[in-house]
Amino acid sequence: MTADPPADVAERALQDLVTELDRCVDELVRARARADKLLAERRAGRAWLDIVDGEPRPLVVERISTVLASLSAAGHRWRREQAAALQSEQVSINRIAAMFGVTRQRISALLRER
Repeated sequence: MTADPPADVAERALQDLVTELDRCVDELVRARARADKLLAERRAGRAWLDIVDGEPRPLVVERISTVLASLSAAGHRWRREQAAALQSEQVSINRIAAMFGVTRQRISALLRER
């Protein structure tokens, strides 16, 4: 069995990113609803300690941290595989860097990660 061409790996990374985006949107919708409840409790006069202490896990801040970490990982993989796919199409590192809005050194580092 041969390795997938870079374009196929990039397509898979993009599909994984779309899946992760969908999951994160759902998670953020839940965090938003929870945040609304917390605001209502605070506006009703409850102390922050009572509000946070009574909040079921995961806390709003934990949900947001998880979303940020997972999006960062999926986005990084997509960026790396997209750069490799572009390079396999003979696009120069300088041009890829310009498209991504980063330095040539950053693209070189991304490609070395593979």
